[in-house]
Amino acid sequence: MVARLSAGLAKLPGMKNTNVLISGASIGGPALAYWLTRHGFKVTVVERSATLRLGGQAVDFKGETHRTVLTRMGILEDVRRLQTGGTDQEIVDANGRRLAVIPGEFTGGDLEIKRGDLSALLYERTSSACEYVFGDSITSLTETRDGVHVTFERSAPRTFDLVVGADGIHSNVRRLAFGPESDFVRFLGHYYALVELDELGELDGDFSAMPRMYNEPGRMAAVGGPKAPAFFVFASEQLDYDRYDMRQHKDILARVYAGMGWQVPAVMKAVRDSEDVYLDSLSQVRIDRYSQGRVVLLGDSAYGNTLGGFGSGLAMVGAYVLAGELAAAGGDHRTAFAEYERQLRGYAKVAERGSAGPFLAPASPTRIRLRNWTFKYSFLLGLMMKMTDKFATDIELKEY
Repeated sequence: MVARLSAGLAKLPGMKNTNVLISGASIGGPALAYWLTRHGFKVTVVERSATLRLGGQAVDFKGETHRTVLTRMGILEDVRRLQTGGTDQEIVDANGRRLAVIPGEFTGGDLEIKRGDLSALLYERTSSACEYVFGDSITSLTETRDGVHVTFERSAPRTFDLVVGADGIHSNVRRLAFGPESDFVRFLGHYYALVELDELGELDGDFSAMPRMYNEPGRMAAVGGPKAPAFFVFASEQLDYDRYDMRQHKDILARVYAGMGWQVPAVMKAVRDSEDVYLDSLSQVRIDRYSQGRVVLLGDSAYGNTLGGFGSGLAMVGAYVLAGELAAAGGDHRTAFAEYERQLRGYAKVAERGSAGPFLAPASPTRIRLRNWTFKYSFLLGLMMKMTDKFATDIELKEY
């Protein structure tokens, strides 16, 4: 594979700006690294985490556009091999009685895969063709006439032709190049938490066979299934807490879910013993432009909407288009970034839709019942599925 990519570089003697730094090694960053190395670029990926992050909820792909990108990458069959299968989920009342069933195809799209499995797959396809630097983060970006001078927390300073922020909704690159997060990230009134659970011994039911979800106004708790062993969404004012302090995450969840019915007390006991708890806000990125000079944003850093259902698909499509336009423009970043934005701006409008919070954690008993009815009447579910398919395919992919 390395030889093939090196041969590709030799075929592009007029290419400029070939030395690219990508911040973020989750989904969008490695996907972009794959395409850039295919087109003859030299790529370095820096990741704050000390190792590849293999946890997180399942992600999904929908429609022909997503399948086309996966096919052109040569990973469609691998994704199918690793897919979770799109498990149905029961919505239950406080006594565990079924109120509705959420079909697997609604939550899991056409193909659902654990985020960690997809991240590992992309890393395997790129690690021999580009440089990965784990356990480090960018501290400053200074653009010069010929490149971007970059300093790091641990590594020595280096200069790159281009820098890409593929580092999520709380993007460090966006903060350094565009301005503070508060200028671009809008809090949507809810939080979510993903929790890995080792033991469910005190819970009544086979949650691997049939995941279950329970609501009380403004709060949702779900157990089992590929999204996460335990998954929570709740309405809240904006909270002041450390996103990297798991003890604080547990304390917040314990406070919010105190007194909730069904089997939530037993779930919260398991949460307290968990060694993997992640809490974050449901937020949306609104930004006027995706690039600033030699710096460009990709995926959630540019067009994120937490739990919006399109994040990974948008990142994969965005990576394909950004790399393709840089290759088509011979590395001219001004031309390539403008064309990337022209193509993605309309497609990414799906991320400007409202929050998933009121749907997952309705604010009143009446709204909970209305949400449940969506899954009882096939015509309502069919309308929602058609809208989802339309959003997922609303772009014409070039062949680069």
